[in-house]
Amino acid sequence: MNNNSPAGRRYLKRFIPTMIAYVVLVFGASFAFRLLDPTGPVAWLIAVAPALPIVAMIAIMGLYIREEKDEFQRNVLIESMLWGMGLTLSATTVAGFLEMYVHTPPMQSFWAFPLFCGAMGLSQVVVRRRYR
Repeated sequence: MNNNSPAGRRYLKRFIPTMIAYVVLVFGASFAFRLLDPTGPVAWLIAVAPALPIVAMIAIMGLYIREEKDEFQRNVLIESMLWGMGLTLSATTVAGFLEMYVHTPPMQSFWAFPLFCGAMGLSQVVVRRRYR
């Protein structure tokens, strides 16, 4: 991301509060389930709450791509996202087959988005180096 562009600055203004909300909701849901032992619709609402900022982050990434005027920056991000998705799909597919045939402990799907973000971040480094 180009933090010097107007689109990059808007991205950060959206990203930071969304990630703060994510952390607060993850800890809040964990505490709620540990202390209150909710059931029924309340449990469902509490369980889903931390996922909402992740959905918002996906939209925020899309907004950045749409708003960024620098074609190079956009292309680096898009290519990095594609590599991140490919690596995430590969890792979760391998984990799924290991679970199915070797009976390894299941990988919680909670890790899919952090895995994607990590893979995308590493991909950005590689993609940018290619253009030096």
